Amino acid sequence: MKKLNKSLLLGAALAALMGAVQLTPSVALAYDVTSASPVNVDAQGVGLRGYDPVAYFTEGAPAVGNSDFSAEHEGATYWFASAGNRDAFVAEPDRYAPAYGGFCQTGAVFEKKLDGDPELWRIGDDGRLFLYISVEARDAFLSDLPGNTTAADANWPLIENRAPQDLN
Repeated sequence: MKKLNKSLLLGAALAALMGAVQLTPSVALAYDVTSASPVNVDAQGVGLRGYDPVAYFTEGAPAVGNSDFSAEHEGATYWFASAGNRDAFVAEPDRYAPAYGGFCQTGAVFEKKLDGDPELWRIGDDGRLFLYISVEARDAFLSDLPGNTTAADANWPLIENRAPQDLN
């Protein structure tokens, strides 16, 4: 097993976050750094930035949802590309909802809640949907998949109900 390079992994995640802030100063980040919610939602309470969580599993790709097809789960409203996808989600929300509430899996390794990008995703061997803040953060995470998964899963209960700004 490869040794986790924590500096490289955290650096990649934080550089992506800082780059997003610097590149889009007039646009708010998709998540609220003051919210202690365990689910990453926008100002309207929409999760996954409006992407359809079921499409990752059925289409093998992200798909933008439609507010006409929506469902609530654990404090988030999810949008779906079709009524069928919405119904599948309502029947098994824990199967389709993103892991770590839609926050970046790499961030969880370091007890950080970083904004997950719905375009940077993977479905794990355990069937969970994971999001990442950047390609670099995803690739660094995958460099030690078993070790990083263990760390992220162990850390998530410690941070899930804390605001991102409070996780120093």
